[in-house]
Amino acid sequence: MNERKPVDTTAVSIMVVFCFVMGLQQIFLKATGDDIAPILQIGIRSGIAAVLVCLYVVLRRKRLFFADGNWKPGLLVGTLFALEYLFLGEALRYTSAAHAVVFLYTSPVFSALMLHFLIDSERLSPAQWAGILLAFGGIAVAFLLHSEARVAVSQPDQLWGDFLALLGGLAWGATTVLIRSTKLARISSEQTLLYQLTMAFVILVGAAFIMGQTQINPTPLAIASVAFQTFIISFAGLLLWFWMLNTYIASRLGVLSFMTPLYGVVLGAWLLDEAIEPGFVYGATMVITGIVLVSGHSWLKQLFFGKQRQNDIQADKSSER
Repeated sequence: MNERKPVDTTAVSIMVVFCFVMGLQQIFLKATGDDIAPILQIGIRSGIAAVLVCLYVVLRRKRLFFADGNWKPGLLVGTLFALEYLFLGEALRYTSAAHAVVFLYTSPVFSALMLHFLIDSERLSPAQWAGILLAFGGIAVAFLLHSEARVAVSQPDQLWGDFLALLGGLAWGATTVLIRSTKLARISSEQTLLYQLTMAFVILVGAAFIMGQTQINPTPLAIASVAFQTFIISFAGLLLWFWMLNTYIASRLGVLSFMTPLYGVVLGAWLLDEAIEPGFVYGATMVITGIVLVSGHSWLKQLFFGKQRQNDIQADKSSER
């Protein structure tokens, strides 16, 4: 196994663009929700992207392995992936894109909390516990400190939508835990992605039919949204993310991913004219800070104590002189 590299200038540059693109995901889904339901968009994009990943695997002459029974956790992780986007798609019908992206990206908090009880090497440090408490405090603030009068006019069921987005973050966190703790950790990222995309297509398209959300108004923006979701988000974006995880230290990439909810909030206000309430800003700031503490505690510790150690060494050398 190749040793993963620390984050360098190339990684940071990629993450800046990657997080911006991922922040656009909720914007497109929200903007075109009246023309094609978000869950149907995600279901369609997942089916097409699954075909594209299969072609990618064939062209790269990679092999898929099922002999060790990885298809069992594969189907389960695919179901969790589908639930994540089912909750997100429904959340966007009731709440703003800014709220949805912040609550969805609480996933590192949930995954860290679950891994703490499942894997000894994933025990939480005091700094991570502080991050978890800060993130959950931020969630409470974002839920409780809102303008009821403004919400009643713009998004009457906003709290319900916020809760659904939070459930999406929980499902995403559970997906991460399942991949880390089962046979899926030993198979290719392309195969894991295929499980996720295939199950998302089956479950979300089926849910769209059951919930009566199959109407399509093929406006240019709706077609552009489906194309963007398919080729950029579900295919190229997820393959790029898996490549980054296999190339660089995952915890440090996790710290940089906090840019996605920031982009989502700014883009929602800019492109969709979404109101940003002070209570939500306070809560979102607490959530994002907590995520950084949970995901990047080891990096932050290395940066702080590493710099302190260098200063001590320099001081010792100076005293010797």
